[in-house]
Amino acid sequence: MSWWWSGAIGAAKKKTEEDEASRGYQSVALILGVTGIVGNSLAEILPLSDTPGGPWKVYGVARRSRPNWNEDHPVEYIQCDISNTAETQSKLSKLTDVTHVFYVTWASKSTEEENCEINGLMFRNVLQAVIPNASNLRHVCLQTGGKHYAGPFALLGKIEAHDSPFTEDLPRLRFPNFYYPLEDVMFEEVAKKEGVTWSVHRPGVIFGFSPYSLMNMIVTISVYAAICKHEGVPLIFHGSKEAWNSYSIASDADLIAEHEIWACVDPNAQNEAFNIQNGDLFKWKHLWTVLAEEFGIEKYGFEEGESSVTFAEKMKDKGPVWEEIVRENQLLPNKLEQVGGWWFADLVFSIPGSVLCLNKSKEHGFLGFRNSKKSFVSWIDKMKAYKVVP
Repeated sequence: MSWWWSGAIGAAKKKTEEDEASRGYQSVALILGVTGIVGNSLAEILPLSDTPGGPWKVYGVARRSRPNWNEDHPVEYIQCDISNTAETQSKLSKLTDVTHVFYVTWASKSTEEENCEINGLMFRNVLQAVIPNASNLRHVCLQTGGKHYAGPFALLGKIEAHDSPFTEDLPRLRFPNFYYPLEDVMFEEVAKKEGVTWSVHRPGVIFGFSPYSLMNMIVTISVYAAICKHEGVPLIFHGSKEAWNSYSIASDADLIAEHEIWACVDPNAQNEAFNIQNGDLFKWKHLWTVLAEEFGIEKYGFEEGESSVTFAEKMKDKGPVWEEIVRENQLLPNKLEQVGGWWFADLVFSIPGSVLCLNKSKEHGFLGFRNSKKSFVSWIDKMKAYKVVP
């Protein structure tokens, strides 16, 4: 467990070359959302030789075919649409050796009521396929997020939510929130299997790697910066002055993966809900300077009036510009709408930052952390290395 508390960026990756190609497995993981921002980190960390609970065999499930940037992980990839009950039963009921489920995916619809319905269905499909057939199943890990305390996306900043810092014992809000039915499904289905424990993990804004994530702030603002650099225009922060100046938190994807693995193997962490974030604070106005430096942009910042224009508005006609950038820099052939989560950037940058309290995680034994500035830079660098951005 030498890397477990190191807090160093990339510390979990150092043992990759030492791993044995063939060995007996102590645990078998099923990652739902393996091409997502945390799923990709789990796929990288779980197979390492010194990961707690291992050696691990890993199944990875995603809706789309396996992308080339995910192919170097020693994971048995399963293409499956888990919103399809019959397909989920057919493909996942065969995985009788699964011992741990990591549910780190979600689907987005036009209303929160629809989000509640589809996400609850997806999670129930998975559990009803796995729980009756995996006789050695020991733990189900569910990832939700900080909006558990703040309300659904459409109502963030518009309703009376809990005061920050958020603690895990705060009651649910009275508004629809698809995180709530996810928890309810887990409690109901896990209760059917004696000896199976659970954990819930609630991160903040996630810093990580995945061109496929619906909420990847790193790739979104990196694409924006690349377009600004290409067009020779200033890197303007499109958001509120409150978001620009307030303290914010982030959750490193590798740290979240470590947190979820910890909850699987440490008896002190089972049958509990935990917040998880890097353990420090930052301001977006400081990270904006770092972003400008990463892309070689001299003029940047917050400007009254100009900053009120949303990212969605600013980027709506930039598809051809991005295609030119992709072609000139031989990047992965992603369309602008695939890598630019403008709605998410507009959401995060429209409201002041909030803080997740980490006392419960610490009191139960998890002391991992990350330096948010170093995390921010490391994930931008990985995006560049995998030719997602120039």
